[in-house]
Amino acid sequence: MKKLNKKTKRFAATGLILISGFLSLSFAEGYFEISKNLEIFTNVYRELNTYYVDETQPGELMKTSIDAMLKSLDPYTVYYPESKIEDYRFMTTGQYGGIGAAVNTIDGKITIMEPYEGFSAALAGLKSGDVVIAVDGVDVVGKNHSEISDLLKGQSGTEVILTITRPEASGSIEIPVERTEIQVPDVPYSGMLDDKTGYIALGSFTKTSSSEVKKSFLALKEEGMEQLVFDLRGNGGGLLREAVNIVNFFVPKGTEVVSTRGKLEDWNKTYSALNSPLDTEMPIIVLIDDKSASASEIVSGTLQDLDRAVILGRRSFGKGLVQQTKDLSYNTKMKLTVAKYYTPSGRCIQKLNYSERDEDGKVTELPDSLIKPFTTVSGRPVFDGRGIDPDVFVEQAPASNILNALASKYILFDYANLFAQKKDSIDAPEEFKLTDEDYEAFVAYAMDREFELDTRTNALMLKLEETAEEEQYLSNAASEFAALKARLTPDKQRDLALFKSEVKQALESEIILRYYYRKGAIQYGLKNDLVIDRALSTFESDYSSILRAQP
Repeated sequence: MKKLNKKTKRFAATGLILISGFLSLSFAEGYFEISKNLEIFTNVYRELNTYYVDETQPGELMKTSIDAMLKSLDPYTVYYPESKIEDYRFMTTGQYGGIGAAVNTIDGKITIMEPYEGFSAALAGLKSGDVVIAVDGVDVVGKNHSEISDLLKGQSGTEVILTITRPEASGSIEIPVERTEIQVPDVPYSGMLDDKTGYIALGSFTKTSSSEVKKSFLALKEEGMEQLVFDLRGNGGGLLREAVNIVNFFVPKGTEVVSTRGKLEDWNKTYSALNSPLDTEMPIIVLIDDKSASASEIVSGTLQDLDRAVILGRRSFGKGLVQQTKDLSYNTKMKLTVAKYYTPSGRCIQKLNYSERDEDGKVTELPDSLIKPFTTVSGRPVFDGRGIDPDVFVEQAPASNILNALASKYILFDYANLFAQKKDSIDAPEEFKLTDEDYEAFVAYAMDREFELDTRTNALMLKLEETAEEEQYLSNAASEFAALKARLTPDKQRDLALFKSEVKQALESEIILRYYYRKGAIQYGLKNDLVIDRALSTFESDYSSILRAQP
């Protein structure tokens, strides 16, 4: 027996030496490959900047090469040069130094889209529709959105002078605006939907998200909330720890919330609820859609796995990747994917496989054959590899072609600006309505504007007509084709009447934004929201039965 033990020990020792040698060789080969390619890259970069026929911009050239390299990985691995550190800070904290306004380019003009309530742009008198023609005396005509954004952002306490034009004013106006620390609220709105249903909308997961949700939740309980609609629609995610904190509000201390697994052992972690919860019994419905991603999917997927909430809406985006930020030299940073996350049932909801691409270089989705079933605490089936499937699907009809055309050409936006110039105030968001006369005035305004109205129906009709002519059927049905074509050809006046209810709601929301800012627009939208209606009816009908496993 002792001889056998000695042999076993010698065999084990030999195995360890072989493994160690193999790992050392593997490491050495990997290090050599990295070192070799770095030297090649340095040589190419030096020769280009020294000998290329035209002047090069070394910084731009380097950023282009880094961006191209990262593009071959996934869209979440990003390099931030020193000039873009403010963008990174906004992404992680919701804060930035600036004037507090959304800005966009419309027909080549830098336009104030929305001054944020309570911040310096609004307090200085800037309005939606103002066109910026100069910043601190520097002409900005022809500059792109990114360039103007860089000019407006800056250190808190510094002043910037905007030269603007307004449709109702002749000439230009100079408006001094003090840059301040802008904190975009993570919870843009919370309130009571009825006498017992609270509502919290969460727009992002920054370092203040959980504290804002907690504050809103406790305030709503004071108002008599007995059940909660938690809205994560359009929330693209953010900080992992904030998602864990928010789940912790609704599950017992010590409950596993999410785990991560990466190439390095350091990233194989399990995150559990560390604090006492706010409420483990209150019925909760979480709203998601195809833009709910990452941290939103951790919250919704974990509450689903634990049978703690009913998930309602549309399938989520499907981002199950975890990023970490690395500090680089010269005040630059890189955010890179380091792990995948897994909900308590063991599923990873990552939909796209960035390590494999088709022959055209496009990223492929996980095929149905590889999607695996998992179960919630009560035994309900859930699946990996495709985002979070809601427990209650709510399909919404796409916007009409006429509404898309009016929005894309900023006709709704411009008319709301004109409306706000003529009226000092309107009714509260939940009560405001345009009269039929108001709508007819808008129709007259829209008909005077240049915009194209095309439809898939019309495109298919023209294709059918071409095919019928090629196959010599058109002559036998010319009158029928002409009649059908006349009925299906886009007609602005007809569609403005046909889709009046939809267009009117969109216009009312745009107008409310001028008087009550983003909070008022959300308030108004809730009363016409079919998803909210479905959530309220689910509380009353089959909430409890949904959370139980069916035989």
